[in-house]
Amino acid sequence: LVVALMIALVYLASRRWELVPRGAQNLLEAIIEGFYSLVVSIAGEKNGRRFFPVVATIFFFVLFANWFSLFPIFNAIGLGEEGEHGFVMEKTDLGPLPTTYVGLSSLDQMKGRTIDEDDPEAAQRAEQEREKGNFVGEIRPFLRGINTDLNTPLALAIMSAIFVEFWGISTLGFFTYGRKFFNFGGLLRGIRRLSVGQIFQGIVDAFVGFLELVSEMVRLISFTFRLFGNMFAGEVVILMFTFLIPLVFTLPFYGLELFVGLIQAFIFAALTLVFGMIAVTHGGPPDAEEAEAEIHQAETVEGQSVKSGQ
Repeated sequence: LVVALMIALVYLASRRWELVPRGAQNLLEAIIEGFYSLVVSIAGEKNGRRFFPVVATIFFFVLFANWFSLFPIFNAIGLGEEGEHGFVMEKTDLGPLPTTYVGLSSLDQMKGRTIDEDDPEAAQRAEQEREKGNFVGEIRPFLRGINTDLNTPLALAIMSAIFVEFWGISTLGFFTYGRKFFNFGGLLRGIRRLSVGQIFQGIVDAFVGFLELVSEMVRLISFTFRLFGNMFAGEVVILMFTFLIPLVFTLPFYGLELFVGLIQAFIFAALTLVFGMIAVTHGGPPDAEEAEAEIHQAETVEGQSVKSGQ
């Protein structure tokens, strides 16, 4: 539904494409151009053009998903599952379909009726409500916000990580980029030369590479649970306050969630961009043998210059 909504909005805004934009086309171009300028200002023209499709896709997809899930049809319409605890709902027939519903809160009815699981009289109270013709149980909603399900943030985090590693490998080369994580060259050289100092430095370099590898893996967890936790918490807050206080007092929380949804989309995209920049600019520690060769070459050139001067 989110993808279909995005395609429909872009189609409606660009179905009459004009050289001099106006109206919806002008707004769409301004948003994309502004985001592109931001990416280029951080990554530079070359890397900005390369990173922009992925970073922009993540940003707009997460943003639309977060905002779309604020519609009242989410988490409020679904199949009822009877139980000994949960919400107390009224029953009615909507045409041929038996329907249960919870009335909107108002000033004289500030709190929805519920039966808690830890209530020692939950079974008796549930039975009394059923005798009155009411429904007791929970709702399995037809629609939920996709970022409140752990699978979607995890999939986005994996996609982000794949692109970051691809950018790093394609820019620096497989072995140069891999040396950042698996740097055993110094340790092997120290063992070969029986040098305690080089062995110790090699162990430090190998351990630093291991920490780099762990940090790459931890990004998946931080990316996933940052987005999931913020959106799930917002969903719970809005759902609970809808039943606990009059509807008009819930509106400020919708405004807050609009802001949180924007910030979380920007953070996810911006971190992908930053990690991409780190990947393409990190060449790993210099190779000791290459450094020694360069020093020897410099000394040779300096010696030849001295002889020529004499």
